[in-house]
Amino acid sequence: MLAGKLFSPAGLGRDEWKRVHAAQKAFNDADDSTLRDDCQAMTALKKCFGAAPDDLKLTPPVYFDQGVHVFFGEHFYANTDLTILDENEVRFGDHVMLGPHVSIYAVSHPIDPEIRGTDLEISAPVTIGDNVWIGGNVVINCGVTIGEGSVIGSGSVVTHDIPARVVAAGNPCRVIREIGEADRKLWEAEYEDYRRQFEASSEKHDE
Repeated sequence: MLAGKLFSPAGLGRDEWKRVHAAQKAFNDADDSTLRDDCQAMTALKKCFGAAPDDLKLTPPVYFDQGVHVFFGEHFYANTDLTILDENEVRFGDHVMLGPHVSIYAVSHPIDPEIRGTDLEISAPVTIGDNVWIGGNVVINCGVTIGEGSVIGSGSVVTHDIPARVVAAGNPCRVIREIGEADRKLWEAEYEDYRRQFEASSEKHDE
């Protein structure tokens, strides 16, 4: 399966599947106050992953096929309804943000209908680099790599690799423009304006 060859899902071991499905059900059934005050459900779910940092943040509900093939980087955040079919490895870099209803499919079916009718599947890894932001309702397909620092617009269907530090969107997803110095200056100015307002507000509150 991990080698990208045809495999039978019926022939896979079920231990990982059973463990992650039990853990994600408990996580999804927990209300917000329970998740904030008691991290037991989150702790159990994190044990199902290939890698999960202490500051991992997931908003329920979530769905994982195997769990063990998912590797989260530091400071990862996913909004509600994340779905990952991890019949192959799905690796996230550090500081990755996902909007709601993102679906990542590291598995597919043969194009030929006769072979597809055998119920065999094929998989390929998905890699998402550091500092990537993925908008809501994005679908990322089998075998895709998204380069560091890129932004994927809401509603995109990513069928091919996306290079680093670009804005990309559409169905199929395509590069719209590079992220460059003008973006850095714009958002640094916005941040400085926010910081000044915050400091002024804090000083007024202290008075």
